[in-house]
Amino acid sequence: MLLSASISIAPAQGAGIWFYEHATPDMGAASAGRAATADNAATAGDNPAGMTRLDRSELMVGLAPLYYDAEFNTESSDFGGGDGGSAGGWVPEASLNYVHSLSPDLKLGLAVASYFGLGLDYGDDWAGRYYVTETEFITIGINPSMAYKVNDKLSVGGGLTLVYSSLDQEVAINNPEPGVDDGKAKLEDDDIGYGFNLGVLLEPTASTRFGMTYRSKVDVEYNDLLSTQGLGTTLGDIFSGGQSLDMDMTLPQAVMLSGYHDVNDQLAIVANLGWQDFSDFGRSDFTFKDDSGSSSLTADRNFKDAWHAAIGARYRLSPGWMVMSGFAYDSSPVDDEDRTPDMPLDRQLRYAIGVQHEYNNDLTISAAYELMDGGDAKINQDQGPLTGELKGEYDPNQIHFFSFNAAWRF
Repeated sequence: MLLSASISIAPAQGAGIWFYEHATPDMGAASAGRAATADNAATAGDNPAGMTRLDRSELMVGLAPLYYDAEFNTESSDFGGGDGGSAGGWVPEASLNYVHSLSPDLKLGLAVASYFGLGLDYGDDWAGRYYVTETEFITIGINPSMAYKVNDKLSVGGGLTLVYSSLDQEVAINNPEPGVDDGKAKLEDDDIGYGFNLGVLLEPTASTRFGMTYRSKVDVEYNDLLSTQGLGTTLGDIFSGGQSLDMDMTLPQAVMLSGYHDVNDQLAIVANLGWQDFSDFGRSDFTFKDDSGSSSLTADRNFKDAWHAAIGARYRLSPGWMVMSGFAYDSSPVDDEDRTPDMPLDRQLRYAIGVQHEYNNDLTISAAYELMDGGDAKINQDQGPLTGELKGEYDPNQIHFFSFNAAWRF
């Protein structure tokens, strides 16, 4: 009984999304060409092999505040309540990339940024409160790397990834006794996971290059993350024995292939094809412990692998100025019948514009704006008598990204 009751009030692992937006110049092209462009220090995190194209050491810092505009429109709900209002809000983000030139053929790099996570706050009285009221899943990655130029056409690189992750989620508890107010369950913990990334850069001609990167999965573990309050007699008796909940989660592995081609001295075309292993991310292992022992299960959200494609252009207005634009598509990692409000992921469309100015030989600054359309993310769930039916869709469901960065070469 403890097992089934715990899973019914705490089924989720946090709102999550794959971020390409790292406060780097390529955000102006919807990150198209990310693994092949390799013309600034951002390549330390995007494709370490590309660091061999930089002739000097370079430091890049950037800010990328985002505004998540999301509101659920309830079609039907067993327990009433509102739509959850504006569940998003402003989120700050920053990044740092550094490439150190040991020699023309050997480079060291460091990238610090977040590439996975998001948050939602629906409030305590919305229609889906027994599914989730608030969720925040944050990751910060630190990625030291190294690159070597094998010959004029081939470079290779790789690095280690240290990922700090924090999970904080709240859900209302539907006490079964008549007249008893809702209780609350909270899941909160953090952990550090480890992985790696690999990269290859191929330059068949002076005007064309291709890059491929692989980012490994990262396993994280959250321990003793469940706390409850305001439970009625029935659920209070169940949770009176010093229970704890542990959860193991896997951040998805990913592959990206990118291309870059100079059409002429002014225009370059850039593109991506990518894959992310969301099917692995959708499975989590839970362990429930109390005074009598422990029980384990694997919860499967029925996620499927996601695919990414992007196309963009970079146009030089003059020797010191360049403008960019791009479009990207990411498939939905979950079907409509499996989508839940703690992770309302759907297909994503990205539209981006940007500008870059080379102030002098040592300093370049850039700015970009990107709109991500997150789809209608339809919800059609009924997980039992304590959570009830929840049906509806999101409108609006979009993220506004802003990027400002500067790069110093020395």
